[in-house]
Amino acid sequence: MISIRHSELSPSIRNGRGAERRFHPVATRGNARDEGDHTGRWRPSLGAWIEGDGTRFRVWAPEQEQVEVVLYEHVLDGHGSYARNGRQEQVVPLERFHDGTWGGWIEGVGAGATYRYRLAAGAFPDPASRYQPEGVHCPSQVVDPRAFAWTDHDWRGVDHKDLVLYELHVGTFTQEGTFEGVARKLPYLAELGVTAIELMPVADFPGDRNWGYDGVDLFAPARCYGTPDDLRRLVDEAHAGGVAVFMDVVYNHLGPEGNYLPTFCPYYFSPEHENPWGKALNFDRERSMMVRRFFIENALHWVHEYHIDGLRLDATHAIIDDSGVQFVAELVARVRESVHGRRVYLIAEDHRNLSYMVRCEGEGGWGLDGVWADDFHHEVRVALAGDNEGYYADFDGSMTKLADTLNKGWLYSGQFSEHLNEHRGTDPQGIPPRRFVFCLQNHDQIGNRALGERLHHQIDPAMFRAASVLMLCSPATPLIFMGQEWAARTPFLYFTDHPEELGQLVTEGRRKEFRHFRLFADEAARESIPDPQSERTFLESRLDWSEPVRDPHMAMLWLYRTLLTLRRTEPAIRYAEVGSFEAFALSETTLLLRQDADIGPSLLAVIQMHGAGEVDLDGHPALEGLAFPRCQLVLTTEDPPFTTDPQPPQVDLVGRAPRITFIRPSAVLLRVLPDGDGLI
Repeated sequence: MISIRHSELSPSIRNGRGAERRFHPVATRGNARDEGDHTGRWRPSLGAWIEGDGTRFRVWAPEQEQVEVVLYEHVLDGHGSYARNGRQEQVVPLERFHDGTWGGWIEGVGAGATYRYRLAAGAFPDPASRYQPEGVHCPSQVVDPRAFAWTDHDWRGVDHKDLVLYELHVGTFTQEGTFEGVARKLPYLAELGVTAIELMPVADFPGDRNWGYDGVDLFAPARCYGTPDDLRRLVDEAHAGGVAVFMDVVYNHLGPEGNYLPTFCPYYFSPEHENPWGKALNFDRERSMMVRRFFIENALHWVHEYHIDGLRLDATHAIIDDSGVQFVAELVARVRESVHGRRVYLIAEDHRNLSYMVRCEGEGGWGLDGVWADDFHHEVRVALAGDNEGYYADFDGSMTKLADTLNKGWLYSGQFSEHLNEHRGTDPQGIPPRRFVFCLQNHDQIGNRALGERLHHQIDPAMFRAASVLMLCSPATPLIFMGQEWAARTPFLYFTDHPEELGQLVTEGRRKEFRHFRLFADEAARESIPDPQSERTFLESRLDWSEPVRDPHMAMLWLYRTLLTLRRTEPAIRYAEVGSFEAFALSETTLLLRQDADIGPSLLAVIQMHGAGEVDLDGHPALEGLAFPRCQLVLTTEDPPFTTDPQPPQVDLVGRAPRITFIRPSAVLLRVLPDGDGLI
């Protein structure tokens, strides 16, 4: 028999109809096995969760006159998957509370039970559903996170100085396209030198193919990737191998298909603000406190119920908040106060170059651990591939500007942007270099190109090797996009799986957005842009895992492994701080990176970005204070392990200072030895 007992509601829920209060997520110390979290007890307040011998339900629907839970009989197959047969409805009314939520505890309902909430307009999935086994329009499923046997009780996370991010899309990373498939590649990633994988959004979305930014069930892992426990198992196995797991979360919009938030409450979206996806989420107007509560609870859900080590906050520049307490800053504070005993990172994607986002609260900042600093990518792309349309028009690719970007963390610190027609950026002085996330490739910079080309598809391999040294030997936190490390042949295209009518609009819109680019000014040329709705577009984006075991891909992979080993073992890179690094433009085609260490040798990277050239460092101010000729050659990117067609530069270390003759784009790494060490 199913019954509901309102007397069992927690005091915070039974508080009556008093004044609305600020949301304070519950996080208390407790038994890890009981609560599924080894860092502190996590108690949700939205959705459905197991409590005793029943399940507690709670949903925000302040405009509704009545809310009921519709429970379905269900059958599990031999693999624990939901089966369609055997349904019979049971309807249980919920009680309304002062904050506009409806809730109750229902005896006898356990893990695997499926349900919807019935409103005046019909029955709909839970906005905070933990799993949607049949898709975003179908019943939600009760999940018990305590049932998973975690083994990571001693895991404390990855130190910031050791952070190497590896962005991947679960569906295209392996042929399986599942959490389990990713887990099988963890030994490979650890051997590569990756210390954190960053999953593109996995919150459930319509259809079976999506980048993840059309997510609508923000608490539910996408069923096409696996079950909630499959994701937990991936995280647990990653931790066992010393690899952290980051997750990309989207708090600036929801997808166009299967978004039921407005059905439950119109206040989820702002009546005034808009962003590129339409109405912005409501973080600063009437009833915004409950909207903040929903999204902050989502962040805590991933951190506690899945032991996620970091959140990448998508496009925070599109989160519009005119209130006194910025939503992102509040989210950071709530996550910080809820976690004990391990390191959890919060990193923003934001093109505004706002230094206060990554300054600590004591300095008037938001306290984020990092920000995607795309100016580096843009300068490199312009320098090597010659892009000059769209936002690339703001960059000239000169060695001077590239050195400036490396030294500051970003280029624009208040200058006027022709592309945006406004001043952009703030002064980043004093920000530790590891708080800037640098990349040569990421999902946006590849997939938002019409044909999904990677940088190494459009430049000479020698140039790509040199650029890889530039990124991996800088003190910024590096981000590698899946397959970059072996110069994957496959593109990364934009793909979706929407219903036919919406899908047609997406295809037309995708092609239309490139009409201002010279290559696609002609309509016939735009027809060559792959159809996002086609399964072929998705399949072409899947990595080919036969590549990294054969040349030339294997040679590039060897270079990446070697460079990532150097990041771990060279004190000058690993312990880089403000003032210990400087980049110099030696010529119109050559850069020099100098990194000093309090203990251990300095490191020099001389990088020829274009063509041939000669470098004589004798008397150069970049070498001030360094004792020469005590230099040791660490590597060149033309060494035989790194290329099947070596054209090594001539490196002379005998004179007063190194002299290098480059035959083609390449990089030379030198270790400056203290007095008394061996000379080479």
